[in-house]
Amino acid sequence: MNKTKNIIAILLVFTGILFAGADLLKFAARSNGSNIVISWQTSTETNVKQFVIERKTVNGSFVEIGVVYPQADKNYEYVDQTAFKASDQLYVYRLKIVDNDGTASYSWEVAVPHNVSSVKRTWGSIKALFR
Repeated sequence: MNKTKNIIAILLVFTGILFAGADLLKFAARSNGSNIVISWQTSTETNVKQFVIERKTVNGSFVEIGVVYPQADKNYEYVDQTAFKASDQLYVYRLKIVDNDGTASYSWEVAVPHNVSSVKRTWGSIKALFR
């Protein structure tokens, strides 16, 4: 029985995991200066309308921060330029994968430590007022 579970787990890792109409191979996030870069890759996409990027703090709830539409090369990147506005140092991201028929599913969650100085956070908030 354990051997069967291990084989299934290995197959899921090597073939990706099917979410809604997308076969998600990779989903990661990393801190990059005052931004956080979220990247993902799919091997196949069928009837995918959009990818919704969601973020939360450890004790918060997920909020939508951006939408990315399907691309031919199936490699995606989204830069979260608003992470500096909160004083939290750990953010959690996930993808909401929405199909054309409205069916949606969620990717696994990734946590990213992100420490921005209070001066940069204050300056970033001031700049945001004038955008």
